[in-house]
Amino acid sequence: MMNSSQLFNYTTAAYLLSAIFYIGLLVFRQKKVGLIGLFFASVGLLIHTGALGLRWKESYDIGIGHAPLTNMYESLVFFAWCTTLFYILLEIKFKARVLGAFIMPLAVTTMAYASLSTKISQDISPLIPALQSNWLLAHVVTCFIGYGAFAVAAGIGFIYLLKHFAVKRKLSQNHLLSTLPELPVLDDLTHKTIIFGFMWLTAGIITGAVWANEAWGTYWSWDPKETWSIITWFVYALALHARFTRGWDGPRIAWLAIIGFFSVFFTYFGVNFLLAGLHSYGAS
Repeated sequence: MMNSSQLFNYTTAAYLLSAIFYIGLLVFRQKKVGLIGLFFASVGLLIHTGALGLRWKESYDIGIGHAPLTNMYESLVFFAWCTTLFYILLEIKFKARVLGAFIMPLAVTTMAYASLSTKISQDISPLIPALQSNWLLAHVVTCFIGYGAFAVAAGIGFIYLLKHFAVKRKLSQNHLLSTLPELPVLDDLTHKTIIFGFMWLTAGIITGAVWANEAWGTYWSWDPKETWSIITWFVYALALHARFTRGWDGPRIAWLAIIGFFSVFFTYFGVNFLLAGLHSYGAS
């Protein structure tokens, strides 16, 4: 019988094919190639969803019984799921298909790293007492939906800077970068995606504080993860504040989207691997 690890491998293969076809769309500008990229991304997401559900069931089958969100391996595959889901919904709504050439490679890399890294255990382990709470789902899900949106925002910000470079250099209309959406479209997508991620990150911080109070008797303890979470929150708050009050747009918002994601990346990886604290269990 197939297990969740095999399904995650199939997911990675589907995402890889999706990324290849999206890159093909960027290079060859054939609409059908982009549709195939969306097809493989959607199939991969369905398999991915089934794999998460099966891993949850496997946890109960071995007598542990918890959602697959409690260690680095599980959070990585969930991050890839959130990023892909958000990207597909964005593509369907805004028809910006070529963005997949920059977003789907991130999903593939995340899944491959989770599967191949020797530093990450794929075992299903019992929960430590602090994680045995109904707030686990609320906190992790809200944070990672935000992380997925910020990953997409950083990708769009990077694309904006490439397009901006092409426009400034007055490159030919036949240049590869001319296939990218127009600058105002990319700027608007970056802004809306940051707003979406910011709302979810805020919810994640609030649910985390409530959970911390339940587990350790205090809402906030300046644990390294908490400190970097609030730094990340301020980076995106600054971006939105500058947008609304100063009219910042274009390259400045694109750079803030990228800087914000670096902060997300350090909050997620750097803190777990480099700094000891209440969240150190996440590195296992």
